[in-house]
Amino acid sequence: MGLSAEAQFHVLAVDDSVIDRKLIERLLKTSSYQVTAVDSGSKALEFLGLHDQDDQIDADIPSLSPDNHQQDVEVNLIITDYCMPGMTGYDLLRKIKESHVLKDIPVVIMSSENEPSRINRCLEEGAEEFFLKPVQLSDVNKLKPHMLKGRAMEDQSNINKRKVMEQTQTPERTRTKYNDLEVTS
Repeated sequence: MGLSAEAQFHVLAVDDSVIDRKLIERLLKTSSYQVTAVDSGSKALEFLGLHDQDDQIDADIPSLSPDNHQQDVEVNLIITDYCMPGMTGYDLLRKIKESHVLKDIPVVIMSSENEPSRINRCLEEGAEEFFLKPVQLSDVNKLKPHMLKGRAMEDQSNINKRKVMEQTQTPERTRTKYNDLEVTS
């Protein structure tokens, strides 16, 4: 009848290794995910609409580009290599979680090094999963619940925004009855 339900999910894959990037891209596409693959953390931030400013003094305030045209396709999950030149996957994770716009996007870190302290640090900073390379189809199968959770959080956020908009757009009016006459104030 068409594409499976997973096809509506879009994954941003970040890895500086062409071979690893192609592998994760193929695994994701095999699982019917839409994939955008980039080779660095700074390109991922650019795709997401954030600038990478290493000289930024206050790291708590991500800088949005002045002509911020958010990507046309919504990103439901980011999977990133830990070890990359320039910005590591850990740095990318932190920038995403510090952004009030992007913080609800699930992030998965992958690495060929099995270092418990690194794994714990990433999970403590908000990574949903930590996969050891080479990533396998069984790992990719673990992604869907995180995307569903992320989408549910986004849907709830949109519902809350809509409620706030409705409340601000419809002024409170009180009705008082005086001798069977309704008066609106």
